[in-house]
Formats: sequence, structure tokens, C-alpha cells
Amino acid sequence: MRDDNILILRGPEVGKLLAGREAEIIDAVRRAYLAYARGAGSLPHSTFLRFSDKRRDRIIALPAYLGDEWEVAGVKWISSFPHNLERGLDRASAVIVLNSSLTGRPEAFIEGSIISAKRTAASAALAAQSLQVGGRVDRVGMIGCGLINMETARFLRVVFPDLNRFIIYDLDAERSERFKEKLRRMFGDAEVEVAEGVQTVLGAAPLVSLATTATTPHIDDLSVAAPGTALLHISLRDLAPQVILSCDNVVDDIDHVCRAQTSVHLAEELVGNRDFIRCSLADILSGKAGARNEATAKTVFSPFGLGVLDIAVAKLVRDWGRDCGEGMVIPSFFPESFD
Repeated sequence: MRDDNILILRGPEVGKLLAGREAEIIDAVRRAYLAYARGAGSLPHSTFLRFSDKRRDRIIALPAYLGDEWEVAGVKWISSFPHNLERGLDRASAVIVLNSSLTGRPEAFIEGSIISAKRTAASAALAAQSLQVGGRVDRVGMIGCGLINMETARFLRVVFPDLNRFIIYDLDAERSERFKEKLRRMFGDAEVEVAEGVQTVLGAAPLVSLATTATTPHIDDLSVAAPGTALLHISLRDLAPQVILSCDNVVDDIDHVCRAQTSVHLAEELVGNRDFIRCSLADILSGKAGARNEATAKTVFSPFGLGVLDIAVAKLVRDWGRDCGEGMVIPSFFPESFD
């Protein structure tokens, strides 16, 4: 591709390129975590664009650079508008721009919501696999019946082949039923149970994934959860700070997760320190930290969502798209050079 061209990859093309490649995506996420932990990257804090009259709506910019094997820079520009669901639209929409690390010029413009959902699910599955220390998992609880937990279910089945039972709950009962039918279509052999409430889910499975649109904590009691339960706190704002402080806490990045009024941030504000965070997922992946803290019965993984993961997966999509001839190339996108 010439340096003044840009590759455009639309949603259907991104979905086609990533379909059935869960194991490869998980491996890419693992390698990106480790590269960033080694210092082979740059990850400024994400920027939140908020609307004064719409408290739940936001658009976030996540810039990142990843070196080593990747050598790619870029930004994800992702919106979250929960009321879109009432309009028949997805809550989130996104684009990812990839830039050359040599010239800085944009090289690809890629639909980003599919990448964002799959890398989020891959991160959750990788964390679950690491925290369960290779143990057998045959059932999982899911709080929040949206795209993220659907993708999380897909990726969890890759790392836990014995997984065949899902206990699900959503505030919207009709949404729970639709989610149930989608899971049954995706996994023909799966047993899916719609729970009566959050506490039922917490008490029914050794692994629970929370992916809701909550903006403030709504779970202040984990007493029904069995010892050893692992919680994938994907939506970041479900658990009360007191609950966070009572658990073994693993995060993706300490500085990033302790902001924007996440549950971990609220816990930090409550006690005035971050000592309750044991380690990052990269610490476990690299062997610097153990998988579980034996002194604590329940483990919470809180991933803020790192831009380096988005651009790592986006680079795969770009490369696979080029190899397969997918997408549309816009030639001569840039103006003629001044000199």
C-alpha cells in the first residue's frame, strides 16, 4: 500500500475477519499485555467527552502506541449512549484509526465496536483462565445481557471447554430472554437459566461476569458467593467500594483503573491508598505474582480497558484484511507535500 493511501474496513468486514479466531485474539491480547508491561508502549490516560444534560452518555478517546512485534500507534474513539437501546441501536459505536509509527500518517480507518467487544471479552477470558489456574469451569454467571457478555461467553468457551451452563440476569426481563435464546443458538448444547436477581447469580457459579451499564455501585454484599469465586468486573462500577476492599483485587493497569469513579477508584478514595490492589494481570501472566491470594476468598478482576489491546487487535484486522483483499482503499488521501 502506498504511503498516501488509507484502508477502510467496515463492520461486516471486521466481523468476517475476526469470526472463529477467538484463540488468536486471546493470544494477541496476552502478548500485548506483556509487551506493555515490559515498557514497549505508551498509554496516555483516556479522555472522556461528557454532555452536561445527559449524565450517562459519553465518548472516550483512547490513544496508544505498542512497540516490539507490533510497531503500531492509533486511537479508539468510542461512544456509549445507553438510551440507544430504546432506539433499536447498539449502546456503543466506535472507530479505530491506526497510524504508522514511522511517518505518523493514518494508515487504516476501522469500525471499532466489534474489535472493542472482542478484545474486552478476550481480556476477561484470559483473566478467568489465569485466576482459575487451569481449573475446570462448567458454569458461569452473567449479570448484564448485552453484547459484551455475549462475546465473553463465546471467549470463555474457548478457555473452558467444559463450560455448558449459564446463569444470567438483566434488569430488563425481555432482554434476559433474548440473551437466553441467543446463547442457545450459539451453543446448542448449553443450559441457560434466567435468574431472579443478582444475588442468585452470585451464589450459583464459581465465575461471574458483570457487564452492565451501571454508573454507580449496586452490589454491596458478596456473602452468597462461594469461597474461591472469581468476578470479572468488566463494567467497573457494579461493586460497592467496601466489597472491593474485602476481595483480592487484580486489575489491568493500576493508574488507569483508579480514575473516572470506578469502584476501584471509589475504594481508593475511601481508604486513601491503593494497597488493596494486589497486582496486574500482566504480573500474573509474567509470573511476577501468583494467580490467587490464598488469604482472600474472592477475587475481582477490574479491567479499565487498555488502548494498547485495541490497537493490537486492530493491527491483526488490518493485516488480515490486506492479506484477504478485504476493505476499500482510498488512494491519495493526503494533500501534496509542501516541499
